[in-house]
This record gives sequence, C-alpha cells and structure tokens, in this order.
Amino acid sequence: MAEGGVIRTPSRGRSALLTDLYQLTMLKAYWEHGLHETAVFELFVRRLPPNRNFLLAAGLAHALDYLEGLRFQPDELEWLGGQPGFPPAFVDWLADLRFTGDVDAMPEGTVFFAEEPLLRVTAPLPQAQLVETRLISLLNYSSLIASKAIRFTLAAPTARLVDFGLRRAHGSEAGLLAARAAYLAGFDGTATALAGQRWGIPTFGTMGHSFVQAHDSEAEAFVRFARAHPENAVLLIDTYDTEAGASKVVEIAAGLRAEGIEIGAVRLDSGDLAAHARRVRRILDEGGCPGVRIFTSGSLDEHGVARLADVPVDGFGIGTALTVSADEPALDSVYKLQEYAGQPRRKRSEGKATWPGRKQVFRTCEHGRLARDVLGLEDEALSGEAMLVPVARAGVRLRSDPPLEEIRERVRASLETLPAELRGLESAPAPFPVEPSPGVRELTREVDHRSCGDDVGEGFAATGTPG
Repeated sequence: MAEGGVIRTPSRGRSALLTDLYQLTMLKAYWEHGLHETAVFELFVRRLPPNRNFLLAAGLAHALDYLEGLRFQPDELEWLGGQPGFPPAFVDWLADLRFTGDVDAMPEGTVFFAEEPLLRVTAPLPQAQLVETRLISLLNYSSLIASKAIRFTLAAPTARLVDFGLRRAHGSEAGLLAARAAYLAGFDGTATALAGQRWGIPTFGTMGHSFVQAHDSEAEAFVRFARAHPENAVLLIDTYDTEAGASKVVEIAAGLRAEGIEIGAVRLDSGDLAAHARRVRRILDEGGCPGVRIFTSGSLDEHGVARLADVPVDGFGIGTALTVSADEPALDSVYKLQEYAGQPRRKRSEGKATWPGRKQVFRTCEHGRLARDVLGLEDEALSGEAMLVPVARAGVRLRSDPPLEEIRERVRASLETLPAELRGLESAPAPFPVEPSPGVRELTREVDHRSCGDDVGEGFAATGTPG
C-alpha cells in the first residue's frame, strides 16, 4: 500500500509466525471447540511511564499493513505441522485464515493517555486473538519512540533535529520504524537511507571520522568531501582538535567559494559541546564564515539538548537516547478482550483489571486547551470529540494512509492544545484527568454481578479501579 505516494516493499517481518506460540495454541483450542463468535479487543497503555505527561500515537499504518497481509505461507504451515499439538486439519484451516475484521483507532499523531484505547479490533475470536502480539509490538514501539521524539522537539523547538539512531537500535526493523516515528513527531529527517526511499522522509548525511583519518591532511579531507558533495558540505571537525578543525574550515572556505561551493555546516561530536560550540562560532564568524551552521551529536538526550538552548547550535543528531528511548525503554501496552459473543467481558486480576465493553474516548477542550478525557461506552451519549475513528472494515482500509506531512500537522495541532504543565520534560504536578463514564462504571458492576454475584460488584463500586 502506498503512503504519501511512496511505494512500500514487502517484508518477512510480516510473517504470521512472528508471534507468541501461545497465540497458536489458543487458536487450536478455539478451532477445536468452535469458538469463533465476534470478539472485541482493545489495545491501551495501562499507565504512563515516569516523566511522561502524555503519549503520542504512532504505528497504525504498519498495523494495518500487517492485518491486510496476514496469511500463513506454505513453508510456515509445513513447519507448524511438524510441531506437536497441531494436527493436519488445523494446519489446513490456517492456510485459509485471513483478517476480515473491523478496526477503529486513534489517528497517528494523536495525543493519548493511560487506559485510553489506542486501537479496537472487532473480528471473529481466532483472528482477533492471533494478531495480538504483532499489533502490540508495532504500536507499542512506534508510539514509544514518537513519545520520546516529541520531547526533543519541546526541548529545542527551533533547531534542526535528525535521527541518527539506526546503528544503536535494537535491530534494523526498530531503527527503521524509529526514523518514521521520530519524523511524524516533528524531527526534520533521518540518517537512515531506507526511510527516505520507503516513506519520503528527508535524509541527512555528513561524514565519519574514518574519512578524515584516511587522509594525511585534515584540510585535504575537508576539501575533497566538499567537492564530492557541493550541495551539502557538512564537515566533521573534531577528529583531532575541534578548534583547530574549525580554523582549517576557515582556511579552505574562500578557495571552495571560488569554485562555487559553500560549506553548509560543521559537526561537533565529542567533548564539552557547549564550550566547543561557542569557540567554533567565534572562529567561524571572525574568519568570514558567519553562514556556516553548527550541528552537534554525541550521546545527547532531551535534557542535554535543553541545556544547549542558549548555545550557538543550529541542529542536533540524536541517536541512542531516541531509538532505545533510553530513560523509559518500554510502554506497558496490553491488548485485552472486552466483549465476546455480544457479552461484555473484563479482567479482574489484581493491579491489572480492565473496564469492560466497547469503549470510546470523548475529549473536551476549553479555551483551546485540553480539559478532560472521558472513557465512555462506544454508544454512550457523551459530550466531547470521539477520538477513535473507523480505519478498516471487513479487513480492508477505509482510506489510504495519510501523508506524513498530514500526521506532522496533527502533532503540531495536538501540542498546541496541551496545557503548559504537560509540555515540560519533568512530571506534571498532577496527571491529565481521564475519567470513566457512568455508563462504563455501571457496565462494570453488571459484569461483576453476572459473573461473581452482588458482593463482588458492590466491592468494586467501593474500592476497585482497573489498571
């Protein structure tokens, strides 16, 4: 499927076997006992990580790709048939399995909070069950990285931000997905070439220390690289001595200019970046190169970027801290059954209880700022904007994926509605209010009463809170 006019290519990462074995063992039991009625599952984050005042939805396009392409390949079926507990008739049934369900979701780029469904799947139980692991994986990671990336944009709203994290990501797929998630969150581009080819994300590349070391003269390395890339000459100047490297840039600038080549920027990658940037800026300005920008990289997180706010730095390359979300490397994402065969269901595990039924998030803004979210039933008459929208019916997308620029605009608009206390890098004094509606609370009592009796339902009403 095309996104923004860019053609995607198939990936073995979409294999139906890229799942937990227990999804397949449950499928076999469902198949044996004829459990194929309609099920409703919701994917949500139980709680916000520390120092995250909100999260940003991302990864829906990948999730829909997966659902549309879900099928077992012959070699996968052959392998599964050789495993204990999977008889030939079941394997034959799997050969025809496709996702034919409905999906409702928050659009990518939407701000969301704990306990709010990010995505709802309505499908025959075996289909809805099988897709759990992969949906969590795709939406969890992309939302995690988008939620990390937005912190850099808040820390440096006017600087150029470039994803440098592919080499430090936990696997190449993670690095590729991170490039897209960071871009939709507001980054200006990526160093990952495939992200440029696949999604049209602007790509940025400079030079490595090895290029300088391969030359006997640092100045010669600079000149050769500038001539090789006259339209984008960004020179790495800290291989030996940062300030000396800046002086060499000044020395070669006039000669290159006579050839029609302007040095675009210098990159600093080590040491005291603030001190080096100030000294380099002075060297460049005094040497007649005021237009040469300063770009920094080197193990920067959002707090490090924020500390450089008053330093003459024009852009940042962000690597490890972004692609592994180093301070909070996981979201507590779950995918839970909320209804089966027309009956609402809920989990009551200690510390992991859920609200039953098909739910919707109703969002209210006042004076242009988010005021409250209400977690209501899908058909409950509540005020506010409904945040989950239909995105697939009968297993097919309802529309092509929006261009990334459209998603980036949604992010910008969402940020403008955030109260100031939610935009900081530290935890807000109080979490944003997300309240279950009266309908959700009443349905919870009814479900508990039906399954366990009045005493449990009344006890929940007094003390129980899903989480």
